[in-house]
Amino acid sequence: MQAMVLERPHTPLTWTELPDRQPGTGEIRVKVLACGVCRTDLHVLDGELPDPKSPIIPGHEIVGRIDAIGPGVTGLSIDQRVGVPWLGHTCGTCPYCEENRENLCDSPLFTGYTRDGGFASATIADARFAFPLGEEGSDVSLAPLLCAGLIGWRSLKIAGAGKKLGLYGFGAAGHIVAQVAKWQGRDVFAFTRPGDLATQAFARSLGAVWAGRSDETPPDRLDAAIIYATPGDLVPLALKAVRKGGRVVCAGIHMSDIPSFPYSILWEERELASVANLTRQDGIDFLGLAPQIGIVTQTTAYPLDQANKALADLRAGAFEGAAVLVP
Repeated sequence: MQAMVLERPHTPLTWTELPDRQPGTGEIRVKVLACGVCRTDLHVLDGELPDPKSPIIPGHEIVGRIDAIGPGVTGLSIDQRVGVPWLGHTCGTCPYCEENRENLCDSPLFTGYTRDGGFASATIADARFAFPLGEEGSDVSLAPLLCAGLIGWRSLKIAGAGKKLGLYGFGAAGHIVAQVAKWQGRDVFAFTRPGDLATQAFARSLGAVWAGRSDETPPDRLDAAIIYATPGDLVPLALKAVRKGGRVVCAGIHMSDIPSFPYSILWEERELASVANLTRQDGIDFLGLAPQIGIVTQTTAYPLDQANKALADLRAGAFEGAAVLVP
């Protein structure tokens, strides 16, 4: 098998030939057909997440076909197309797992961070955390749904049912959630980096009723706002934009420090919440709905050996939507 390997943080990925791996008990081997490139991968590369596996094969938006099945696996078959997400294993016994809150498991493993991921021609996955995808849709178009879509779905649920929804950061997750929110009958307000007129136009093309700078005041008070971008100074801006009783959801795994802000912008029962990981039920719910919604992902494909360029382009905001690696 071939893989792009991160030997240690703050270094480029290296093209590496590795022996084929065999699935153990409860595992499957997946021939990778496409793997999305996520901002979380940048956080892994930049050493912003604690205690990574090292060396590590990044990548956690995996679409592929099962080509080997380990002992004890039921319900999956050879050549079946599956998706492998960020949450790659949970203990099943901690209080959070027992409360059906496995996204907060005390002993989890994460694909592309603490277990090898999908920047490779094949990967080993916990069979319990592989979602059947069916045959509808291309491999490349489905890949962003495995994290940008799933985290976007979870953040949308936590944001509540408000009609007027603000999205701060309009990349892979934002452009998927905008389509879901529009399908649900909501009004989407898109906030981008100052001067990013192309992304504002992209947001309007997906049905946003307004698009502007992240430091602008929207024309209407928002019922809720979701922050997908990493700057912590977006938090007070979003709190100012929501109405009394509104909610702001921080949807990233990493964010820069939130600056101090006056209590008055939190007062009047505004809420500040965060999203952590996902549950398998999130995957079942969202991936079941996605074909009905008719989500169209905007993707830019790169060969697997160009993973460093894809990551650099993501960092620079050089494309709309999501990047996807194709072995």
